[in-house]
Amino acid sequence: MKLHDLSPAAGSKQARKRVGRGTGSGLGKTAGRGHKGGNSRSGHSVRPGFEGGQMPLIRRVPKRGFHNEFRVEYAVVNVGRLDGLGDRVTPEILAERGFVHAGRPVKVLGLGELGAAVTVVAHKFSASARSKIEAAGGQCEEIG
Repeated sequence: MKLHDLSPAAGSKQARKRVGRGTGSGLGKTAGRGHKGGNSRSGHSVRPGFEGGQMPLIRRVPKRGFHNEFRVEYAVVNVGRLDGLGDRVTPEILAERGFVHAGRPVKVLGLGELGAAVTVVAHKFSASARSKIEAAGGQCEEIG
């Protein structure tokens, strides 16, 4: 088989529909758009959430709760996962290994055990995580 012998599978390619090219084509005059109304006009579209004049769902359902825009979402990692990451663990190393998403502040929690002395650099530490790291002979460095 040569390169010039290659062709698409039978029926996989269709010719583009050329509308508005005379009545004999079957798609002339109104070009398959029917008669009048918004759907026959160019540029017509309905905005998202529009329900034809009916009161939209977003306005029928009552508002609830409160959203604090200043809340900080931390990427959490447990003490048990810090073993074997070297003698200095930073948020960049954790992101590189896939333990946390890059760009988020990191909080270390106290689940698990730590075998070796490790210096951990993070934005926040829970009290139990701090005590376990220091008990293993390590240090906790908080990023401002």
